[in-house]
Amino acid sequence: LFLKMSKICAIFGGSRGIGKAVAELLAQKGCRLAIIARNLEVARATAHHLGEEHLAISCDVSREQDVQNTFEEIQKNLGPVNYLVNAAGINRDGLLLRTKTEDMISQIHTNLLGTMLTCKAAVKSMIQHQGGAIVNIGNIVGIKGNSGQSVYSASKAGLVGFSRSLAKEVARKKIRVNVVAPGFIHTEMTAHLDQDELKAAIPLGRFGEPQEVAQAVVFLLESPYVTGSTLIVDGGLQLQ
Repeated sequence: LFLKMSKICAIFGGSRGIGKAVAELLAQKGCRLAIIARNLEVARATAHHLGEEHLAISCDVSREQDVQNTFEEIQKNLGPVNYLVNAAGINRDGLLLRTKTEDMISQIHTNLLGTMLTCKAAVKSMIQHQGGAIVNIGNIVGIKGNSGQSVYSASKAGLVGFSRSLAKEVARKKIRVNVVAPGFIHTEMTAHLDQDELKAAIPLGRFGEPQEVAQAVVFLLESPYVTGSTLIVDGGLQLQ
């Protein structure tokens, strides 16, 4: 009987929200996970809740050395990464005229530069080990735009251009790169929003659940003929 080798998956921003939902779904499918977050305690709690064979790592994705150390640790403890999911993101909403430059920089560093750095490290490893799949979590705001979110929107729009270009660069190496663009999802990031007002703009009439986004992420990780795509998971918000 041939035992199917379990896939190794690195999930940045895997300790909560959409990243955590992706981790839960992949763990059910038998993947071995590295749960990576800034807060090591929260990452450990998530990894432990999923089972003993998973790894928790603290990493600031905007620091290249941190990212490199993270991939070395995954390689040492779990093996080479087959799947990469980038779900680490921050938002500092506000009108552009009121936005401090350091808030612009922190969003671009975490949401865009951070993803570039993790992809760079992952691709290096995936080329050596004959293939892999990457899913970057964008946002419908990066496609539609939204007042009060110009910087966040720019960082998420940047992910789409970056992912499409990277998909072209690495396709011959059997590495696929896709984006999932969620709309309003029940997470800590949206907890402060006025849901009743926003639901009116969503054709399906409700916020999404993190598990519903996770299904889309896993679909793209597992679909061997899909690359360079952006899958919108927003209850029809982009139709408005």
